[in-house]
Amino acid sequence: MQDKSCTLAAAAGSPTGGSGAAAQNGHNPAASPTPKSESQVHSTPPAIVIPREQWGGKYEFLLSCIGYCVGLGNVWRFPYLCYRNGGGVFLIPYFIMLFVTGVPLFLMELSLGQYGAAGPITVWKCCPLLKGIGIGMLCVSTLVCLYYNVIIAWTFYYLFSSFQSPLPWSCNAKANAAFCGNGTTAGNSSMEKTRSPTEIFWNESVLGVVHSEGLHDPGPVRAPLALCLLAAWIIIFLCMLKGIRSSGKVVYVTATFPYFVLVVLIIRGATLEGSLQGVAFYLTPDWSRLANAQVWNDAASQIFYSLGIGVGGLLSMASYNKFDNNVIRDTIIITTGNCCTSFFAGFAIFSILGHMAWRKGVPVGEVADTGPGLAFVAYPEALALLPGSVFWSIMFFLMLFMLGIDTLFGNMEGITTAVLDEFPNLRRNTLHKSMFLGALCFTFYLMGLLLVTNGGIYWFTLIDSFSTSFGLIIITLFMCLGISFFYGVNQFCQDIIDMIRHCPPWCSKLLIYFKACWVFGTPFLLMFILIYIFIEMYNTPLHYGSYVYPQWGKGLGVCMGATCCLQILIWAIVAISRETGTLKDRFQKTIRPLNSWRVNNLNSTERSEEHMEPDRVEAPFTVTLTDRDFTAMTWEM
Repeated sequence: MQDKSCTLAAAAGSPTGGSGAAAQNGHNPAASPTPKSESQVHSTPPAIVIPREQWGGKYEFLLSCIGYCVGLGNVWRFPYLCYRNGGGVFLIPYFIMLFVTGVPLFLMELSLGQYGAAGPITVWKCCPLLKGIGIGMLCVSTLVCLYYNVIIAWTFYYLFSSFQSPLPWSCNAKANAAFCGNGTTAGNSSMEKTRSPTEIFWNESVLGVVHSEGLHDPGPVRAPLALCLLAAWIIIFLCMLKGIRSSGKVVYVTATFPYFVLVVLIIRGATLEGSLQGVAFYLTPDWSRLANAQVWNDAASQIFYSLGIGVGGLLSMASYNKFDNNVIRDTIIITTGNCCTSFFAGFAIFSILGHMAWRKGVPVGEVADTGPGLAFVAYPEALALLPGSVFWSIMFFLMLFMLGIDTLFGNMEGITTAVLDEFPNLRRNTLHKSMFLGALCFTFYLMGLLLVTNGGIYWFTLIDSFSTSFGLIIITLFMCLGISFFYGVNQFCQDIIDMIRHCPPWCSKLLIYFKACWVFGTPFLLMFILIYIFIEMYNTPLHYGSYVYPQWGKGLGVCMGATCCLQILIWAIVAISRETGTLKDRFQKTIRPLNSWRVNNLNSTERSEEHMEPDRVEAPFTVTLTDRDFTAMTWEM
């Protein structure tokens, strides 16, 4: 019996691995009365492997990624950062950060997900020590989903309100006649801004923030917003009910419609008086701003915010690709499309803001704000000044809805893929999978009710400020260092070549550049960004409008970010504690890929023969052969 067990262990290290899989599944040939032939042993069926879905075509994947990356931040955040940081000169640090951090990390996530054919957690079979990176991504994605759908709920509220003529936030509405009259007769510009109908509609009708004293006083849930939030989560649930088979079809509309609206808005904005003033303000460079570290930090934060790096969405969507998909080509297409969209959207936005500044007789810089205030205060006010304002308002907020829903698809896909990969039986039972998705959406809805209270905007700002702050940078930094130095940057590049197979010459040359970024450039810039974030976080108080957050509130936000990145340390300790030997031996074992790492993707029939069985025991690549392993083969005869 001992001889036969050793033989099976030796077979597990063989290229075929058939009998080894049988042994690990509990198959013992000696236990049966009749000896099994060699062919019978090798034909023992492995454990049932539940197949993963795949994209219906490469365009579904591309549109899903573009829709995921092109979000609300492209419309309100990039244009604002552009004119706050020197106009057109902001493009210099923006593109430097794009090429040194954004594109390399984007390619790393796509390649890792496609090669491993697994979600953010399971994919770290390539380096079990870093499984906490996947858990951290899941934490970040959960926080993002929690507050991001609240933005879609606001968009719903404005969209439904746009079906009124005149618009309820315009000066033509009877309820706002007194405010507009006071604003025009009074010579105080600050009073005019305070009593702007759009701000009154935003703060009182939508948020109800005037009835809250701060973070400690959330107040009651606002019923209209709660219904809008419920409708948003129902739409998400229905679109994702069948996984990528349903969401992959939805993106044909949601990813393309915003471009149609942007083109229409640009054409309309170009015909407005004062539009050139807004465009000039958008593009006029201020070269002195390049010496400010804030500009470089803003450029890096926009790259992360826009491309969706480090939250698991990209990795999950790439895991449904075919094995031989050209990830380098897709990376170039998606990142270029995303950044061009951001720049393109700036013309649509600032042409309208220029007209708004011309109508009000104020500089362009005084009619725009940052964050949600730009999308839900300045833009509605600008839209109310346009002829046919009802139509333009409906189109604009429908565009915001499409942008938000696409991004949320990617974040939710990261969460669901991670869970389904860890519990694969959910994939087999459609009912259980649907119930899990429904429970997940309902849980997010209940948690999101805090953000639609009177003081919900204070909690929204807190989560928005810290969910994708230093925690996300630390996660991506460890991902880059782990793949480069633990898994091996040369091995990773070879994996990419294996996927592309017939790698064109330009792909090989680009890999040299990406290798240099992963080892030197990207970690260096990430460290710079991280240090700057800590300095700024220590010296700058967090505030929303005139409200300054208390220290306990800021501490709560720091705990959110720390919870995400501490998963790396916690799960590294767990992985090391599960091994045996000295601390050095344990560490070396935890950075080796598991046996099942290279067998996750069997989409390529040519490569499937090179892999071991997919039900391999989760253990590092360690095979020790003795003389007995080569002599104890008589039982098979």
